[in-house]
Amino acid sequence: MCETVDEQVVKPVVSLYPAASSSLLCVASRMVPPRVRFSWKRQKDNGPAEDVPSAGDEQLELRESGRAASILLLGQPEDGPYKYSCSVQHEGGRVEARTRAELPAPAASCPPSRRAAEPAAVQQEAELVPVDPVQSRYQVKLLCLLYTVLIVKSLVYCCGLSLLRSLRDQGPSAADYSRPH
Repeated sequence: MCETVDEQVVKPVVSLYPAASSSLLCVASRMVPPRVRFSWKRQKDNGPAEDVPSAGDEQLELRESGRAASILLLGQPEDGPYKYSCSVQHEGGRVEARTRAELPAPAASCPPSRRAAEPAAVQQEAELVPVDPVQSRYQVKLLCLLYTVLIVKSLVYCCGLSLLRSLRDQGPSAADYSRPH
């Protein structure tokens, strides 16, 4: 008879960081089970908190064992700076980031740079995509070859030691005694 042990539900630890001048990073970690759902809110001055509209901002989610992250790519706010907060919905309940990140308003006197004029999604994609995918593929193949060579080297070394040990344990052969010294 098999018994199943239910895992204890552990609420996530939620942290909010300004990742760049136009993005925020919300990280949820140390939670059991690992499934979470992110939501973002923003607040202008002392006004009411509102959900972040999906029209001007984009959200990316990354997941790996034991943690999940949400990156909010922000467009230029039309009517001033906002304070942003991140909430994480989990089986254990809703957890909100304790700190709020406020992105500074861009200076009006400076013209936007070419890089800043590009959409935030294009900027983020350019940072995540490797420069040359062919080179990455060759690097992976080279690493596989290196590990294969190291494994073969270890096998040859072990076989050589085993052969030397077996020859030493056999002792001198009968042919060695028939030779005159």
